[in-house]
Amino acid sequence: MNIPTEHQIILQNGQPAFVVVPYQDYLRFSVNTEKKVYFPHEVVHSHAVEEKSLVRSWREYKGLSQEEMAKRMGISQPAYAQVEKPSARLRLNTRIRIASALEIIPEQLTLN
Repeated sequence: MNIPTEHQIILQNGQPAFVVVPYQDYLRFSVNTEKKVYFPHEVVHSHAVEEKSLVRSWREYKGLSQEEMAKRMGISQPAYAQVEKPSARLRLNTRIRIASALEIIPEQLTLN
């Protein structure tokens, strides 16, 4: 499906030279799209000093129980407990679901 755009091509000597795009498109597609990811001090302390996983650190920071997180994600509490282990290797889809349940962005669940 083609979505119509409001881009305007400006020609120079009969050749495309510039493209004018809506500002929101420019922001979305600009080369410098790195967004800064912030962590509350309490989450950093819990993770770095107390050696808890980022998932657990965020959950505790948000004041949620494992049971509440499991309910928000539509899984059992024992299944949720597995993703909270420091050794857990979370798939992107799982990080997205956890982030949604915590009302944060997925990038806040990684330190890369």
